[in-house]
Amino acid sequence: MIRPILALAGLMALLSAPATAQIGGMFGADGGDKPVEILADEGIEWQQNSKAYIARGNAKATRGDTAVAADTLTAYYRENATGGTEVFRVVADGKVRITSAQGAVQGDRGVYEIDRQVFVMTGSDIRMTAGNDVVTARDSLEFWEQRQLAVARGAATASREDKKIRADTLTATLGEGAKGGREVRRVDAFGNVVVASAAETAHAETGVYNLERGIATLRGKVRITRGQNQLNGEYAVVDLNNGVSRILPAPAQDGQPSRVTGLFVPNREGAGTPAPAGTPAAAPAPGAPAAVAAPIIPARKPAAPTGGARPRQ
Repeated sequence: MIRPILALAGLMALLSAPATAQIGGMFGADGGDKPVEILADEGIEWQQNSKAYIARGNAKATRGDTAVAADTLTAYYRENATGGTEVFRVVADGKVRITSAQGAVQGDRGVYEIDRQVFVMTGSDIRMTAGNDVVTARDSLEFWEQRQLAVARGAATASREDKKIRADTLTATLGEGAKGGREVRRVDAFGNVVVASAAETAHAETGVYNLERGIATLRGKVRITRGQNQLNGEYAVVDLNNGVSRILPAPAQDGQPSRVTGLFVPNREGAGTPAPAGTPAAAPAPGAPAAVAAPIIPARKPAAPTGGARPRQ
Protein backbone atom coordinates (compact mmCIF):
# COMPACT_ATOMS: atom_id res chain seq x y z
CA MET A 1 0.00 0.00 0.00
CA ILE A 2 1.44 3.38 -0.99
CA ARG A 3 1.58 5.71 2.01
CA PRO A 4 1.94 9.47 1.86
CA ILE A 5 4.95 10.71 3.77
CA LEU A 6 3.47 12.78 6.56
CA ALA A 7 5.93 13.72 9.27
CA LEU A 8 8.62 15.07 6.94
CA ALA A 9 6.54 15.83 3.87
CA GLY A 10 6.74 19.57 4.37
CA LEU A 11 10.52 19.58 4.78
CA MET A 12 11.05 17.22 1.87
CA ALA A 13 8.79 19.26 -0.38
CA LEU A 14 10.68 22.45 0.43
CA LEU A 15 14.03 20.78 -0.15
CA SER A 16 13.06 18.94 -3.31
CA ALA A 17 10.97 21.54 -5.11
CA PRO A 18 13.85 23.24 -6.97
CA ALA A 19 15.36 19.89 -7.93
CA THR A 20 12.12 18.48 -9.26
CA ALA A 21 11.42 21.65 -11.21
CA GLN A 22 14.85 21.48 -12.86
CA ILE A 23 14.47 17.82 -13.75
CA GLY A 24 11.11 18.70 -15.29
CA GLY A 25 12.90 21.42 -17.24
CA MET A 26 14.59 18.62 -19.15
CA PHE A 27 11.60 18.74 -21.46
CA GLY A 28 10.62 22.35 -21.03
CA ALA A 29 8.28 21.53 -18.18
CA ASP A 30 8.28 23.67 -15.07
CA GLY A 31 6.00 23.16 -12.15
CA GLY A 32 6.20 26.83 -11.21
CA ASP A 33 4.92 27.25 -7.66
CA LYS A 34 3.17 23.91 -7.61
CA PRO A 35 3.90 21.72 -4.57
CA VAL A 36 5.88 18.49 -4.65
CA GLU A 37 4.01 15.31 -3.73
CA ILE A 38 6.16 12.41 -2.55
CA LEU A 39 4.89 8.88 -2.04
CA ALA A 40 6.78 5.77 -0.88
CA ASP A 41 5.81 2.30 0.29
CA GLU A 42 8.41 2.18 3.08
CA GLY A 43 8.36 5.79 4.22
CA ILE A 44 11.24 8.24 4.49
CA GLU A 45 14.49 8.32 6.40
CA TRP A 46 16.17 11.53 7.55
CA GLN A 47 19.95 11.13 7.92
CA GLN A 48 21.08 14.25 9.75
CA ASN A 49 24.77 13.37 9.74
CA SER A 50 24.90 12.90 5.97
CA LYS A 51 22.26 15.61 5.41
CA ALA A 52 20.04 13.43 3.28
CA TYR A 53 16.40 12.46 2.97
CA ILE A 54 15.74 8.98 1.58
CA ALA A 55 12.34 7.82 0.31
CA ARG A 56 12.27 4.04 -0.04
CA GLY A 57 10.02 1.53 -1.77
CA ASN A 58 8.34 2.47 -5.03
CA ALA A 59 9.21 6.11 -4.39
CA LYS A 60 7.67 8.80 -6.56
CA ALA A 61 8.02 12.58 -6.55
CA THR A 62 5.50 14.56 -8.61
CA ARG A 63 5.44 18.27 -9.38
CA GLY A 64 3.00 19.55 -11.98
CA ASP A 65 3.14 17.23 -15.00
CA THR A 66 6.62 15.94 -14.14
CA ALA A 67 7.19 12.75 -12.13
CA VAL A 68 10.37 11.02 -10.96
CA ALA A 69 9.91 7.38 -9.95
CA ALA A 70 12.44 4.85 -8.61
CA ASP A 71 12.89 2.17 -5.99
CA THR A 72 14.72 4.76 -3.88
CA LEU A 73 14.93 8.55 -4.08
CA THR A 74 17.62 10.40 -2.11
CA ALA A 75 17.92 14.18 -1.77
CA TYR A 76 21.19 15.62 -0.41
CA TYR A 77 20.96 19.09 1.08
CA ARG A 78 23.24 21.79 2.46
CA GLU A 79 22.98 25.09 4.26
CA ASN A 80 22.79 28.17 2.07
CA ALA A 81 23.93 31.75 2.54
CA THR A 82 20.64 32.81 4.14
CA GLY A 83 20.82 30.15 6.84
CA GLY A 84 18.25 27.90 5.20
CA THR A 85 18.80 24.65 3.34
CA GLU A 86 18.83 23.68 -0.32
CA VAL A 87 19.09 20.43 -2.26
CA PHE A 88 22.22 20.18 -4.42
CA ARG A 89 22.00 16.54 -5.56
CA VAL A 90 19.17 14.08 -6.18
CA VAL A 91 19.90 10.36 -6.67
CA ALA A 92 17.35 7.88 -8.03
CA ASP A 93 18.16 4.16 -7.75
CA GLY A 94 16.38 1.19 -9.30
CA LYS A 95 13.90 1.23 -12.20
CA VAL A 96 14.29 4.96 -12.68
CA ARG A 97 11.81 6.76 -14.90
CA ILE A 98 11.29 10.48 -15.41
CA THR A 99 8.15 11.47 -17.28
CA SER A 100 6.50 14.70 -18.36
CA ALA A 101 4.00 15.77 -20.98
CA GLN A 102 6.91 16.30 -23.38
CA GLY A 103 9.12 13.25 -22.96
CA ALA A 104 10.59 10.52 -20.79
CA VAL A 105 13.96 9.18 -19.61
CA GLN A 106 14.62 5.77 -18.11
CA GLY A 107 17.49 3.68 -16.73
CA ASP A 108 18.69 1.95 -13.57
CA ARG A 109 20.32 4.88 -11.77
CA GLY A 110 20.04 8.62 -12.21
CA VAL A 111 22.02 11.43 -10.58
CA TYR A 112 21.00 15.07 -10.92
CA GLU A 113 23.61 17.71 -10.04
CA ILE A 114 21.61 20.88 -9.50
CA ASP A 115 24.54 23.33 -9.53
CA ARG A 116 25.68 22.10 -12.95
CA GLN A 117 22.13 21.37 -14.12
CA VAL A 118 23.15 18.02 -15.55
CA PHE A 119 21.37 14.69 -15.16
CA VAL A 120 23.26 11.42 -15.75
CA MET A 121 21.45 8.12 -16.29
CA THR A 122 23.27 4.77 -16.18
CA GLY A 123 22.37 1.08 -16.08
CA SER A 124 20.51 -1.07 -18.60
CA ASP A 125 17.97 -0.06 -21.25
CA ILE A 126 18.96 3.60 -21.05
CA ARG A 127 16.75 5.70 -23.28
CA MET A 128 15.27 9.14 -23.77
CA THR A 129 12.06 9.79 -25.71
CA ALA A 130 11.12 13.22 -27.04
CA GLY A 131 8.17 13.32 -29.43
CA ASN A 132 8.85 10.76 -32.19
CA ASP A 133 12.58 10.68 -31.43
CA VAL A 134 14.33 8.04 -29.33
CA VAL A 135 17.93 8.22 -28.05
CA THR A 136 19.52 5.15 -26.44
CA ALA A 137 22.91 4.36 -24.88
CA ARG A 138 24.72 1.37 -23.44
CA ASP A 139 26.94 3.16 -20.89
CA SER A 140 25.37 6.49 -19.94
CA LEU A 141 23.04 9.25 -21.03
CA GLU A 142 23.68 12.81 -19.90
CA PHE A 143 21.30 15.72 -20.24
CA TRP A 144 22.66 19.27 -19.97
CA GLU A 145 19.73 21.45 -19.03
CA GLN A 146 20.98 24.90 -20.05
CA ARG A 147 22.26 23.69 -23.43
CA GLN A 148 19.30 21.37 -24.10
CA LEU A 149 21.89 18.77 -25.08
CA ALA A 150 21.83 15.00 -24.53
CA VAL A 151 25.07 12.99 -24.70
CA ALA A 152 24.69 9.24 -25.26
CA ARG A 153 27.79 7.10 -24.70
CA GLY A 154 28.46 3.51 -25.76
CA ALA A 155 26.66 1.91 -28.73
CA ALA A 156 24.52 5.03 -28.88
CA THR A 157 21.56 5.40 -31.25
CA ALA A 158 19.16 8.15 -32.28
CA SER A 159 16.12 7.28 -34.38
CA ARG A 160 13.06 8.83 -35.95
CA GLU A 161 10.63 6.52 -37.74
CA ASP A 162 12.69 4.19 -40.00
CA LYS A 163 15.83 6.38 -39.98
CA LYS A 164 18.59 5.75 -37.46
CA ILE A 165 22.13 6.90 -36.68
CA ARG A 166 24.50 4.87 -34.50
CA ALA A 167 27.95 5.67 -33.10
CA ASP A 168 30.24 5.22 -30.12
CA THR A 169 29.10 8.65 -28.88
CA LEU A 170 26.17 10.82 -29.95
CA THR A 171 25.25 14.35 -28.93
CA ALA A 172 21.61 15.24 -29.57
CA THR A 173 20.49 18.87 -29.57
CA LEU A 174 16.84 19.35 -28.63
CA GLY A 175 14.47 22.13 -29.64
CA GLU A 176 10.82 23.07 -29.82
CA GLY A 177 8.81 20.67 -31.96
CA ALA A 178 6.41 21.70 -34.72
CA LYS A 179 3.46 20.55 -32.60
CA GLY A 180 4.88 21.76 -29.32
CA GLY A 181 6.95 19.73 -26.93
CA ARG A 182 10.56 18.77 -27.47
CA GLU A 183 12.21 16.97 -30.38
CA VAL A 184 15.75 16.20 -31.52
CA ARG A 185 16.95 18.78 -34.04
CA ARG A 186 20.53 17.67 -34.69
CA VAL A 187 22.77 14.72 -33.87
CA ASP A 188 26.59 14.83 -33.91
CA ALA A 189 28.15 11.36 -34.12
CA PHE A 190 31.70 10.28 -33.21
CA GLY A 191 33.34 6.90 -33.84
CA ASN A 192 32.05 3.95 -35.89
CA VAL A 193 29.18 5.98 -37.33
CA VAL A 194 26.38 4.14 -39.14
CA VAL A 195 23.44 5.91 -40.79
CA ALA A 196 20.64 3.59 -41.87
CA SER A 197 17.36 3.97 -43.71
CA ALA A 198 15.07 1.55 -45.51
CA ALA A 199 17.05 2.11 -48.75
CA GLU A 200 20.73 2.22 -47.76
CA THR A 201 23.39 2.11 -45.07
CA ALA A 202 26.35 4.48 -44.74
CA HIS A 203 29.46 4.08 -42.57
CA ALA A 204 31.93 6.80 -41.53
CA GLU A 205 34.21 8.00 -38.75
CA THR A 206 32.16 11.10 -37.85
CA GLY A 207 28.86 12.58 -38.93
CA VAL A 208 26.22 15.25 -38.44
CA TYR A 209 22.55 14.37 -38.92
CA ASN A 210 20.05 17.21 -39.39
CA LEU A 211 16.71 15.63 -38.54
CA GLU A 212 14.65 18.57 -39.79
CA ARG A 213 16.10 18.27 -43.31
CA GLY A 214 16.74 14.53 -43.20
CA ILE A 215 20.34 15.05 -44.33
CA ALA A 216 23.44 13.38 -42.86
CA THR A 217 26.93 14.75 -43.59
CA LEU A 218 29.60 12.07 -43.14
CA ARG A 219 33.41 12.31 -42.99
CA GLY A 220 36.26 9.82 -42.85
CA LYS A 221 36.43 6.44 -44.61
CA VAL A 222 32.88 6.77 -45.90
CA ARG A 223 31.20 3.67 -47.31
CA ILE A 224 27.67 3.76 -48.72
CA THR A 225 25.93 0.47 -49.47
CA ARG A 226 22.63 -0.11 -51.23
CA GLY A 227 21.90 -3.75 -51.93
CA GLN A 228 25.15 -5.13 -53.43
CA ASN A 229 26.25 -1.74 -54.76
CA GLN A 230 28.85 0.23 -52.83
CA LEU A 231 30.69 3.56 -53.04
CA ASN A 232 33.75 4.55 -51.01
CA GLY A 233 35.16 8.01 -50.35
CA GLU A 234 36.06 10.45 -47.61
CA TYR A 235 33.08 12.82 -47.54
CA ALA A 236 29.39 12.26 -48.28
CA VAL A 237 26.03 13.97 -48.07
CA VAL A 238 23.19 11.50 -47.59
CA ASP A 239 19.59 12.65 -48.11
CA LEU A 240 17.60 10.11 -46.14
CA ASN A 241 14.26 11.63 -47.15
CA ASN A 242 14.81 11.43 -50.91
CA GLY A 243 17.19 8.46 -51.12
CA VAL A 244 19.94 10.40 -52.93
CA SER A 245 23.59 10.37 -51.79
CA ARG A 246 26.67 12.26 -52.96
CA ILE A 247 30.15 10.99 -52.16
CA LEU A 248 33.47 12.79 -52.65
CA PRO A 249 37.19 11.91 -52.51
CA ALA A 250 39.64 13.10 -49.90
CA PRO A 251 41.67 16.27 -50.59
CA ALA A 252 44.74 15.68 -52.78
CA GLN A 253 47.98 14.98 -50.92
CA ASP A 254 51.49 15.52 -52.36
CA GLY A 255 49.93 16.38 -55.69
CA GLN A 256 48.28 12.96 -55.92
CA PRO A 257 44.48 13.24 -56.17
CA SER A 258 42.37 10.60 -54.48
CA ARG A 259 39.36 9.00 -56.07
CA VAL A 260 35.93 7.76 -55.26
CA THR A 261 35.66 4.02 -55.84
CA GLY A 262 32.47 2.15 -56.56
CA LEU A 263 31.18 -1.35 -57.08
CA PHE A 264 27.97 -1.74 -59.08
CA VAL A 265 26.40 -5.17 -59.54
CA PRO A 266 24.05 -5.34 -62.56
CA ASN A 267 20.78 -7.21 -62.49
CA ARG A 268 20.92 -10.69 -63.95
CA GLU A 269 18.79 -11.36 -66.98
CA GLY A 270 15.32 -12.39 -65.92
CA ALA A 271 15.79 -10.99 -62.44
CA GLY A 272 12.95 -8.54 -63.07
CA THR A 273 12.45 -4.93 -64.11
CA PRO A 274 13.35 -2.23 -61.59
CA ALA A 275 10.32 -0.67 -59.94
CA PRO A 276 9.37 2.93 -60.84
CA ALA A 277 10.90 5.71 -58.77
CA GLY A 278 9.36 5.91 -55.36
CA THR A 279 8.11 2.29 -55.46
CA PRO A 280 9.99 -0.48 -53.61
CA ALA A 281 11.37 -3.06 -56.05
CA ALA A 282 10.17 -6.63 -55.92
CA ALA A 283 12.41 -9.15 -54.18
CA PRO A 284 15.01 -10.63 -56.59
CA ALA A 285 15.01 -14.26 -57.56
CA PRO A 286 17.04 -16.59 -55.33
CA GLY A 287 20.73 -16.08 -55.98
CA ALA A 288 20.20 -12.84 -57.91
CA PRO A 289 21.81 -9.62 -56.66
CA ALA A 290 19.52 -6.91 -55.30
CA ALA A 291 18.52 -4.02 -57.55
CA VAL A 292 19.46 -0.44 -56.76
CA ALA A 293 16.35 1.46 -55.65
CA ALA A 294 17.69 4.98 -56.17
CA PRO A 295 20.86 6.56 -57.57
CA ILE A 296 24.02 7.15 -55.59
CA ILE A 297 25.51 10.20 -57.28
CA PRO A 298 29.26 10.87 -57.14
CA ALA A 299 29.67 14.65 -57.08
CA ARG A 300 32.49 17.03 -57.75
CA LYS A 301 34.51 17.93 -54.75
CA PRO A 302 33.27 21.17 -53.10
CA ALA A 303 35.26 23.54 -50.96
CA ALA A 304 36.52 21.80 -47.86
CA PRO A 305 33.65 21.66 -45.33
CA THR A 306 34.03 23.24 -41.96
CA GLY A 307 34.13 20.45 -39.42
CA GLY A 308 32.11 20.86 -36.25
CA ALA A 309 34.05 20.48 -33.05
CA ARG A 310 32.97 17.87 -30.58
CA PRO A 311 30.74 19.55 -27.96
CA ARG A 312 32.56 20.30 -24.77
CA GLN A 313 31.19 18.71 -21.72
